[in-house]
Amino acid sequence: MHCHEPFEQAGEAKLSPGAYDMLDALALFGVERLAAGSWGFVNCSLEMLAEDMFDALPPGMTVLEIPSCPDYPEKLIRACRNFRNAGFRLALLDFEPGEAKNPLLELVHYVKVEPRNIEPATWGRLRQQIQGANVTVVADKIHTRQDYAKARALGIGHFQGFYFCQPELVSNGKIPANRVPHVQILRQLFKDPLDLMALCPLVSQDASLVYRVLRFANSPVCAIRNPVTSIQEAIMVLGDAAFRRVAALAIQSALCQNQSPELLQMALVRARFCAQAASLCGLDAEEQYLLGMLSLLPPMLRVPMEVMLHELPLRPEIRDALAGAPTKERSLLTWIEHLEDNCTDGCDRISLEHGLDRKILAVMYLNSLEDGAQPLRIR
Repeated sequence: MHCHEPFEQAGEAKLSPGAYDMLDALALFGVERLAAGSWGFVNCSLEMLAEDMFDALPPGMTVLEIPSCPDYPEKLIRACRNFRNAGFRLALLDFEPGEAKNPLLELVHYVKVEPRNIEPATWGRLRQQIQGANVTVVADKIHTRQDYAKARALGIGHFQGFYFCQPELVSNGKIPANRVPHVQILRQLFKDPLDLMALCPLVSQDASLVYRVLRFANSPVCAIRNPVTSIQEAIMVLGDAAFRRVAALAIQSALCQNQSPELLQMALVRARFCAQAASLCGLDAEEQYLLGMLSLLPPMLRVPMEVMLHELPLRPEIRDALAGAPTKERSLLTWIEHLEDNCTDGCDRISLEHGLDRKILAVMYLNSLEDGAQPLRIR
């Protein structure tokens, strides 16, 4: 699995430093830990393939995504053959039917198509071209309900896109009535110290939150001799910071009902990353944790962020951060948003602007991915 000569298409282009850092951290932590036993898809560039940067990744757990290009050079085809022989799976991005058969079809395991750009006649040619190839078709860039419906109508059974983690917002401008108690609790979470007289009656209305609070307060972690039976006592045992985390997680779980579980997972990863990296920017870890969790409230509630901002007694800086302003308080959230969009250049800009170590951020992000699948830890 060696490909030391650069591809002609790569030209003078250089890899983003963030790409090196993320691959290094990914190799350090292990794809098998972060993917929880599933295949980990790694988006590649021609430059990454040319430099043979994947020796440290486990072939039996990794799918290398290959970008499309008008004319695949023989060096790329040889490299892909070597990757496949080494045990990697391969995915061909942005696949479109052409007059000539794509030389990579006999090597890849997946082809990704964009249903929104495919007309019935085009789909017929595409199916004919992949006929006989042992590949799985994946509908890519499924960002709306319409994209999803079209992919299903074409007969595609595998999907990827923001539709599954960022549902479309409805423009009624109101918070659903059954979610108002959750928003009221969120408002209380921003008070320091917590107002137990106002908070306890609200918590008591949510059976799921009551269960979580009492379970954590009576767990061995808190080492309480006598059973804790009241909400007020449980909150006092947990402490303000731990209760905020327990409550935020419970509320986000409730808001994610009937939606993709990936939405909650993404919110947890954002929250954990922002909290871990807060000290690098001189920011408050608990505030950053809640900022990461709240950043995905709009798709959960299906209302615009500006509606939410009026309901939460936030510091002006945090309010601006949630609204999208490029404040210091938003720097870590912006970094992870760039990473979710596979924009390593954007990550590098944030790192340089705030004097942050790219490798440390990459390690913290991978820590957050792993922690996101674990039970909430009381700190």
